[in-house]
Amino acid sequence: MAMPDSRQALITGANKGIGLAIARELAEKGLAVWIGARDPVRGGDAVRALVDEGLDAHLLEIDVADHGSVLRAAAELSTRIGALHVLVNNAGIILDAATAPSEVSIKAVKSTYEVNLFGPIRVTQAFLPLLKAAGDARIVNMGSGLGSLTLVTDPTSIYSSVNTLGYTSSKVALNAVTVAFAKELEPHGIKVNTVEPGNVRTDLNGNTGVLTPDEGAAIAVRMAMIGSDGPTGGFFASHGRQPW
Repeated sequence: MAMPDSRQALITGANKGIGLAIARELAEKGLAVWIGARDPVRGGDAVRALVDEGLDAHLLEIDVADHGSVLRAAAELSTRIGALHVLVNNAGIILDAATAPSEVSIKAVKSTYEVNLFGPIRVTQAFLPLLKAAGDARIVNMGSGLGSLTLVTDPTSIYSSVNTLGYTSSKVALNAVTVAFAKELEPHGIKVNTVEPGNVRTDLNGNTGVLTPDEGAAIAVRMAMIGSDGPTGGFFASHGRQPW
Protein backbone atom coordinates (compact mmCIF):
# COMPACT_ATOMS: atom_id res chain seq x y z
CA MET A 1 0.00 0.00 0.00
CA ALA A 2 1.29 3.43 -0.95
CA MET A 3 1.67 5.97 1.82
CA PRO A 4 -1.68 7.77 2.00
CA ASP A 5 -0.11 11.22 2.31
CA SER A 6 2.20 10.86 -0.69
CA ARG A 7 1.52 12.18 -4.16
CA GLN A 8 0.60 9.39 -6.57
CA ALA A 9 1.66 8.84 -10.18
CA LEU A 10 0.58 6.25 -12.74
CA ILE A 11 2.76 5.61 -15.78
CA THR A 12 1.46 3.26 -18.46
CA GLY A 13 3.87 1.02 -20.33
CA ALA A 14 6.30 1.53 -17.47
CA ASN A 15 8.00 -1.84 -17.13
CA LYS A 16 10.88 -0.80 -19.41
CA GLY A 17 12.43 1.98 -21.47
CA ILE A 18 11.24 5.55 -21.14
CA GLY A 19 8.28 4.55 -19.00
CA LEU A 20 10.46 2.93 -16.37
CA ALA A 21 12.84 5.89 -16.45
CA ILE A 22 9.92 8.29 -15.89
CA ALA A 23 8.69 6.16 -12.98
CA ARG A 24 12.13 6.10 -11.39
CA GLU A 25 12.63 9.87 -11.71
CA LEU A 26 9.19 10.66 -10.30
CA ALA A 27 9.77 8.26 -7.42
CA GLU A 28 13.12 9.91 -6.74
CA LYS A 29 11.20 13.17 -6.42
CA GLY A 30 9.09 11.63 -3.66
CA LEU A 31 6.02 10.39 -5.53
CA ALA A 32 4.53 6.95 -5.08
CA VAL A 33 4.63 5.45 -8.56
CA TRP A 34 2.33 2.86 -10.07
CA ILE A 35 3.96 0.82 -12.80
CA GLY A 36 1.25 0.29 -15.41
CA ALA A 37 2.04 -2.92 -17.29
CA ARG A 38 0.00 -5.43 -19.25
CA ASP A 39 2.46 -8.22 -18.34
CA PRO A 40 2.36 -8.66 -14.54
CA VAL A 41 5.63 -10.60 -14.53
CA ARG A 42 7.62 -7.88 -16.31
CA GLY A 43 5.78 -5.22 -14.37
CA GLY A 44 6.57 -6.98 -11.11
CA ASP A 45 10.25 -7.17 -12.04
CA ALA A 46 10.28 -3.41 -12.67
CA VAL A 47 8.57 -2.70 -9.36
CA ARG A 48 11.06 -4.85 -7.45
CA ALA A 49 13.97 -3.08 -9.15
CA LEU A 50 12.65 0.29 -7.97
CA VAL A 51 11.81 -0.97 -4.48
CA ASP A 52 15.35 -2.35 -4.21
CA GLU A 53 16.53 1.22 -4.86
CA GLY A 54 14.47 2.38 -1.89
CA LEU A 55 11.69 3.87 -3.99
CA ASP A 56 7.92 3.75 -3.44
CA ALA A 57 6.71 1.65 -6.39
CA HIS A 58 3.68 -0.56 -7.00
CA LEU A 59 2.26 -2.66 -9.82
CA LEU A 60 -0.98 -1.92 -11.63
CA GLU A 61 -1.87 -4.45 -14.29
CA ILE A 62 -3.36 -2.62 -17.26
CA ASP A 63 -3.61 -3.16 -21.00
CA VAL A 64 -4.43 0.24 -22.50
CA ALA A 65 -5.79 -1.39 -25.66
CA ASP A 66 -8.38 -3.36 -23.67
CA HIS A 67 -11.30 -1.30 -22.37
CA GLY A 68 -12.21 -3.88 -19.73
CA SER A 69 -8.64 -4.02 -18.47
CA VAL A 70 -8.53 -0.23 -18.13
CA LEU A 71 -11.80 -0.15 -16.19
CA ARG A 72 -10.61 -2.91 -13.87
CA ALA A 73 -7.34 -1.09 -13.27
CA ALA A 74 -9.13 2.14 -12.44
CA ALA A 75 -11.42 0.33 -10.02
CA GLU A 76 -8.46 -1.40 -8.39
CA LEU A 77 -6.47 1.80 -7.98
CA SER A 78 -9.47 3.60 -6.49
CA THR A 79 -9.44 1.07 -3.66
CA ARG A 80 -5.77 1.77 -2.99
CA ILE A 81 -5.51 5.55 -3.20
CA GLY A 82 -7.82 8.54 -2.80
CA ALA A 83 -6.37 10.72 -5.55
CA LEU A 84 -4.06 10.49 -8.58
CA HIS A 85 -1.77 13.47 -9.01
CA VAL A 86 0.11 12.46 -12.17
CA LEU A 87 -0.92 10.34 -15.16
CA VAL A 88 1.65 9.66 -17.85
CA ASN A 89 0.14 8.02 -20.94
CA ASN A 90 3.38 6.46 -22.09
CA ALA A 91 2.40 3.09 -23.59
CA GLY A 92 2.94 3.06 -27.33
CA ILE A 93 3.69 0.85 -30.32
CA ILE A 94 4.91 1.20 -33.89
CA LEU A 95 4.00 -1.47 -36.42
CA ASP A 96 4.82 0.22 -39.72
CA ALA A 97 8.38 1.48 -39.29
CA ALA A 98 9.55 -0.39 -42.40
CA THR A 99 6.33 -0.39 -44.42
CA ALA A 100 5.33 2.08 -47.13
CA PRO A 101 2.07 3.91 -46.36
CA SER A 102 0.42 2.38 -49.41
CA GLU A 103 1.20 -1.11 -48.13
CA VAL A 104 0.22 -0.79 -44.47
CA SER A 105 -2.76 -2.95 -43.54
CA ILE A 106 -5.82 -1.39 -42.00
CA LYS A 107 -5.45 -3.98 -39.23
CA ALA A 108 -2.00 -2.63 -38.37
CA VAL A 109 -3.28 0.95 -38.36
CA LYS A 110 -6.19 0.03 -36.10
CA SER A 111 -3.87 -1.85 -33.73
CA THR A 112 -1.58 1.18 -33.56
CA TYR A 113 -4.49 3.49 -32.80
CA GLU A 114 -5.81 1.17 -30.07
CA VAL A 115 -2.61 1.73 -28.10
CA ASN A 116 -1.32 5.14 -29.16
CA LEU A 117 -4.58 7.07 -29.45
CA PHE A 118 -7.54 5.23 -27.96
CA GLY A 119 -5.34 4.05 -25.08
CA PRO A 120 -4.69 7.55 -23.70
CA ILE A 121 -8.35 8.46 -24.25
CA ARG A 122 -9.75 5.48 -22.37
CA VAL A 123 -7.14 5.68 -19.59
CA THR A 124 -7.72 9.40 -19.05
CA GLN A 125 -11.49 8.93 -18.97
CA ALA A 126 -11.33 5.95 -16.61
CA PHE A 127 -8.98 7.59 -14.11
CA LEU A 128 -10.56 11.03 -14.26
CA PRO A 129 -12.39 10.72 -10.91
CA LEU A 130 -9.06 10.08 -9.17
CA LEU A 131 -7.38 12.90 -11.11
CA LYS A 132 -10.12 15.36 -10.20
CA ALA A 133 -9.82 14.33 -6.55
CA ALA A 134 -6.19 15.52 -6.59
CA GLY A 135 -7.23 19.10 -7.27
CA ASP A 136 -4.08 19.91 -9.25
CA ALA A 137 -3.36 16.82 -11.34
CA ARG A 138 -1.06 16.66 -14.34
CA ILE A 139 -1.62 14.51 -17.44
CA VAL A 140 1.33 13.95 -19.74
CA ASN A 141 0.79 12.29 -23.11
CA MET A 142 3.87 10.76 -24.71
CA GLY A 143 3.98 12.17 -28.21
CA SER A 144 6.60 12.30 -30.93
CA GLY A 145 8.22 14.78 -33.24
CA LEU A 146 6.40 12.79 -35.90
CA GLY A 147 3.19 14.11 -34.38
CA SER A 148 4.06 17.60 -35.62
CA LEU A 149 2.79 18.27 -39.14
CA THR A 150 5.14 21.26 -39.19
CA LEU A 151 8.21 19.11 -38.53
CA VAL A 152 7.34 16.17 -40.78
CA THR A 153 6.92 18.57 -43.70
CA ASP A 154 10.05 20.60 -42.95
CA PRO A 155 12.94 19.27 -45.09
CA THR A 156 15.45 20.59 -42.54
CA SER A 157 13.92 18.47 -39.76
CA ILE A 158 15.05 14.91 -39.03
CA TYR A 159 11.39 13.97 -38.73
CA SER A 160 10.71 14.73 -42.39
CA SER A 161 12.84 11.74 -43.38
CA VAL A 162 10.44 9.32 -41.65
CA ASN A 163 7.22 8.36 -43.40
CA THR A 164 4.96 6.09 -41.36
CA LEU A 165 1.21 6.08 -41.84
CA GLY A 166 -0.19 4.49 -38.68
CA TYR A 167 2.35 5.71 -36.12
CA THR A 168 2.65 9.29 -37.39
CA SER A 169 -1.08 9.83 -37.78
CA SER A 170 -1.75 8.36 -34.32
CA LYS A 171 0.66 10.87 -32.77
CA VAL A 172 -0.79 13.78 -34.76
CA ALA A 173 -4.25 12.82 -33.50
CA LEU A 174 -2.91 12.51 -29.93
CA ASN A 175 -2.01 16.20 -30.01
CA ALA A 176 -5.65 17.02 -30.78
CA VAL A 177 -6.74 14.77 -27.90
CA THR A 178 -4.38 16.65 -25.58
CA VAL A 179 -5.91 19.99 -26.57
CA ALA A 180 -9.46 18.69 -26.10
CA PHE A 181 -8.82 17.34 -22.61
CA ALA A 182 -6.83 20.45 -21.66
CA LYS A 183 -9.77 22.70 -22.52
CA GLU A 184 -12.25 20.60 -20.54
CA LEU A 185 -10.09 19.99 -17.48
CA GLU A 186 -8.47 23.39 -16.96
CA PRO A 187 -11.31 24.55 -14.65
CA HIS A 188 -10.54 21.52 -12.47
CA GLY A 189 -6.90 22.53 -12.05
CA ILE A 190 -5.75 19.67 -14.29
CA LYS A 191 -3.04 20.46 -16.84
CA VAL A 192 -2.70 18.29 -19.95
CA ASN A 193 0.31 18.40 -22.28
CA THR A 194 2.03 16.32 -24.93
CA VAL A 195 5.78 15.76 -24.72
CA GLU A 196 8.33 14.67 -27.29
CA PRO A 197 11.17 12.63 -25.75
CA GLY A 198 13.56 12.86 -28.68
CA ASN A 199 15.33 10.03 -30.51
CA VAL A 200 15.67 7.62 -27.59
CA ARG A 201 17.20 4.13 -27.65
CA THR A 202 14.24 1.87 -26.88
CA ASP A 203 12.73 -1.40 -28.06
CA LEU A 204 10.28 0.72 -30.08
CA ASN A 205 13.00 1.71 -32.57
CA GLY A 206 15.24 -1.32 -32.22
CA ASN A 207 17.51 0.64 -29.86
CA THR A 208 18.73 2.86 -32.71
CA GLY A 209 18.20 6.20 -30.96
CA VAL A 210 20.91 8.55 -29.71
CA LEU A 211 19.44 9.45 -26.30
CA THR A 212 19.21 7.29 -23.18
CA PRO A 213 15.79 6.52 -21.66
CA ASP A 214 16.72 8.81 -18.76
CA GLU A 215 17.36 11.67 -21.18
CA GLY A 216 14.10 10.97 -22.96
CA ALA A 217 12.19 10.85 -19.68
CA ALA A 218 13.34 14.30 -18.56
CA ILE A 219 10.72 16.36 -20.40
CA ALA A 220 7.87 14.09 -19.24
CA VAL A 221 9.01 14.41 -15.64
CA ARG A 222 9.35 18.17 -15.98
CA MET A 223 5.80 18.54 -17.32
CA ALA A 224 4.47 16.16 -14.67
CA MET A 225 5.88 18.46 -11.99
CA ILE A 226 4.86 21.88 -13.33
CA GLY A 227 3.25 24.30 -10.93
CA SER A 228 -0.06 26.08 -11.14
CA ASP A 229 1.52 28.71 -13.40
CA GLY A 230 2.61 26.06 -15.91
CA PRO A 231 1.19 25.60 -19.41
CA THR A 232 -1.66 23.36 -20.51
CA GLY A 233 -2.72 22.18 -23.94
CA GLY A 234 0.81 22.41 -25.32
CA PHE A 235 3.42 20.26 -27.06
CA PHE A 236 6.90 20.29 -25.52
CA ALA A 237 10.40 18.90 -26.04
CA SER A 238 13.45 19.37 -23.86
CA HIS A 239 14.41 22.51 -25.77
CA GLY A 240 10.99 24.12 -25.49
CA ARG A 241 7.54 24.29 -27.09
CA GLN A 242 7.12 22.28 -30.28
CA PRO A 243 5.13 23.36 -33.32
CA TRP A 244 1.90 21.54 -34.11
